[in-house]
Amino acid sequence: MSELLELGKNACDAKYVLQKLTTEEKNKALQTAANDLCERQEEILAANVLDLENGKNNGMNPGLLDRLKLTGERIAQIAEGLRQIAALPDCIGETMEHFERPNGLKIDKVRVPLGVIGIIYEARPNVTADAFGLCFKTGNAVILKGGSDAIHSNIAIVKVLQDALEACSMPRTAVQLIEDTDRAVTAQFMKMKEYVDVLIPRGGAGLIRSVVENARVPVIQTGVGVCHIYVHERADLDMAARILYNAKTSRPSVCNAAECVLVDRAAARDFLPLAWELLQTKGVELRGCPETRAILGDWVKPAAEADWDTEFGDYILAVKVVSGFDEAVDFIAAHGTGHSEAIVTADYFAAQRFLDEVDAAAVYVNASTRFTDGFEFGLGAEIGISTQKMHARGPMGLEELTS
Repeated sequence: MSELLELGKNACDAKYVLQKLTTEEKNKALQTAANDLCERQEEILAANVLDLENGKNNGMNPGLLDRLKLTGERIAQIAEGLRQIAALPDCIGETMEHFERPNGLKIDKVRVPLGVIGIIYEARPNVTADAFGLCFKTGNAVILKGGSDAIHSNIAIVKVLQDALEACSMPRTAVQLIEDTDRAVTAQFMKMKEYVDVLIPRGGAGLIRSVVENARVPVIQTGVGVCHIYVHERADLDMAARILYNAKTSRPSVCNAAECVLVDRAAARDFLPLAWELLQTKGVELRGCPETRAILGDWVKPAAEADWDTEFGDYILAVKVVSGFDEAVDFIAAHGTGHSEAIVTADYFAAQRFLDEVDAAAVYVNASTRFTDGFEFGLGAEIGISTQKMHARGPMGLEELTS
């Protein structure tokens, strides 16, 4: 545990250096890190191969293996995320509000870093660079606790980032990785309130629940994604099928992938065969209600009650036929996780009601839930998708890492 305390002390020392950096100094370091990630991708990919081999040997499912896998293209995307963060305005020092009181006080509300941010995440090596970039641009030091499944990849990425910082005469300890994979170390990390100002968990429901229940450090919850596509009776069915196909199959392992489709009864007989024609090209398994099975056949697996609340992270989709708008919204309220919800409709009033009545971090009309992403929102990257309502909600970019 002494090593963990050393990381905490190093981060506290680094944060005082980071909060004094100019925008130009921060942007130069981010650009350098982005370039170095691309130039040194071979050593990162070699480390990632070790993690993938271990994952396969340990029986990791295909969805999680996809989250773990790095490619040259994915590293280029990670680097581009850092470049986008560098290009964004620096919000630190921004005067958010100014007013004067009758007693002569002049009061400014100014945006400042949070301090030291701890991030606990699973087998997602891209998070390592994204978290560094956003924390660094906002003058925060970051301590990373990645999953053991990605340990080799994370070590390689952090080394590149630290070398880039050192080349720019900045503290390597602005980003640190807890390399010890012992769960006892993770438990101790969650209690380091004297060093860590906020914890952000990124991963499945079990990880998030563990952090929320055991942490003594304030926690920003990021989302389990049981996301729905609701096909309204007045939807363009071809568009609805394409949106569902994208939301489910473009990358089923991520939290903004659709896990359930709700279809108005008036559209079900036309829509379900159309959607299935696309979904079967990716081998999607359907788990449907009795009406779905009556339309598509007995080879659609009967949906168990638990399926309506499951983040599959795989090529599995729950399907339910609903009587109309009210049942769909009630179903989302009962089974959604407050992450991302979408309606496909040509009815303006139904669309507006959906936006007004559905309680989620991101609500869409005629668009895929896969858009809930910091890169897509123009934030450069994200530290996570917050599904809570205090301080931050939705994709967390630069402003959400400030006070």
